[in-house]
Amino acid sequence: MSSDNPDVSSCPDDRHRPVDHYENFPVASWLCPPRLRAPVAAIYWFARTADDIADEGSATAGDRLADLLTYRNDLHACLQDNTGSGRWPHVFGPLGRAATTFDLPAQPLYDLLDAFRQDVEKTRDRAGYADRAELLEYCRRSANPVGRLLLHLYGVTSPVALAESDAICSALQLINFWQDAGLDLRRGRYYLPAEDCRRHGLDPADPASWPAHPNAPALLRDLSDWARALMLAGAPLVHRVPGRAGWELRFVVQGGLRILHRIERLQWRTLQHRPAVGLIDAPAMLWRAARM
Repeated sequence: MSSDNPDVSSCPDDRHRPVDHYENFPVASWLCPPRLRAPVAAIYWFARTADDIADEGSATAGDRLADLLTYRNDLHACLQDNTGSGRWPHVFGPLGRAATTFDLPAQPLYDLLDAFRQDVEKTRDRAGYADRAELLEYCRRSANPVGRLLLHLYGVTSPVALAESDAICSALQLINFWQDAGLDLRRGRYYLPAEDCRRHGLDPADPASWPAHPNAPALLRDLSDWARALMLAGAPLVHRVPGRAGWELRFVVQGGLRILHRIERLQWRTLQHRPAVGLIDAPAMLWRAARM
């Protein structure tokens, strides 16, 4: 269910394409209803480009924050059918068409940008997260908006479905954190909640000591169990999303659970090694998706 080259029907040309990324879920794949592939792709490239502004290259924190502000102003202009800075036409052209055609809600788009800004500020300040509640609040803005936008496209609006979508999206974000724990640590991003660190005997103020700490695997196991419980709480959503999109969601859920399986196979030592899901995992994921 990972895809290094997402099947996106309206990707920008190579001059404007963001850097390649590992993805934990398919984007506008063949399972997505054809009429929704363009808006799904537009949402993806909006989020992907903003994430690149916040995360890629060697720009200073000040430059990143300035670019994100320009990007936010361009979003506002796009949603008002006005002209923005013109720096990202490959993003705001398709997004504007999707917003008009499908009446996309604006708040989830702004929430995503708030999360990217927070990432830059946290990295600049070498700051982490106090507890799980603070981390979930970040997930509310960094991950949950994508699920809510997709449910909007599918016409699924019940409070139960939205809550289940939030659980799946937050779980995917957390799983990504535990998968990339060592990589994030080297980049100065600290997603292991301080409260959990202290409970397992790790010093939240000394992240460099985490990889060698004998209790680090137990901490990652505890956090992985939390993410799994969230994912399973949201899993019934696969029966509320109609048609092929519901099947795609099954693979999203199973992909996240499979990464947790890979983390377990590493004995939760993701501060030293990064697990990944590949073709060898496809049969198990397919079998489990069919049994949901």
